[in-house]
Amino acid sequence: MRVAIAGAGAVGRSIARELIRSEHHVMLLERKLEHVEPDVLPEALWVHADACELALLEAAKLESYDVMIAATGDDKANIVVSLLAKTEFAVRRVVARVNDPRNEWLFDESWGVDVAVSTPRMLASLVEEAVSVGDLVRLMTFRQGQANLVEITLSDDTPLAGKPVRKIQLPRDAALVTILRGGRVIVPQPDDPIEGGDELLFVASHEVEDELREAVGVRRLS
Repeated sequence: MRVAIAGAGAVGRSIARELIRSEHHVMLLERKLEHVEPDVLPEALWVHADACELALLEAAKLESYDVMIAATGDDKANIVVSLLAKTEFAVRRVVARVNDPRNEWLFDESWGVDVAVSTPRMLASLVEEAVSVGDLVRLMTFRQGQANLVEITLSDDTPLAGKPVRKIQLPRDAALVTILRGGRVIVPQPDDPIEGGDELLFVASHEVEDELREAVGVRRLS
């Protein structure tokens, strides 16, 4: 997969390093010359360019890339990069970093963003996930499809204990994708039994989250 990353700061470099380890082709776009350091990550293609400049993106052949990651520390720049990548270069997948949670509402499909990643929001979700048993925790939003990755940790005395997965009557726009049980990651099959303490990961639209709570027998916590 070919991935372009706007912003070669600590975040951009860390993302690039992980993608290279997975054998993806990575291009780093950085507007500050002093931050262009090919020796730090020689496997990446380094380009000294402002990713908000259309002509420079054309020169970098952005249209040949599968994914654009807008990872700068400036939300305005990330929005512009996302919009250019999607509308001018038809990049299939655009992921944008949200630095200020107050700007999160901007990062949607109207600005070319498929997935918005807010570090404060993710940290808050992880805290909620660690302490919330018996309620739904939203972990990530997939903007293009208006769906969320959500987690529900079942209580030890859940009425679902011992019942097979097929007995969960899920709403139409929800799907159970994974069961986390101790150190195991279980791809759920219809006859797999549910156990108390299971962490259930669903992809679901926002509109059916209350129906999803009802389906697994949990209530919204105040």
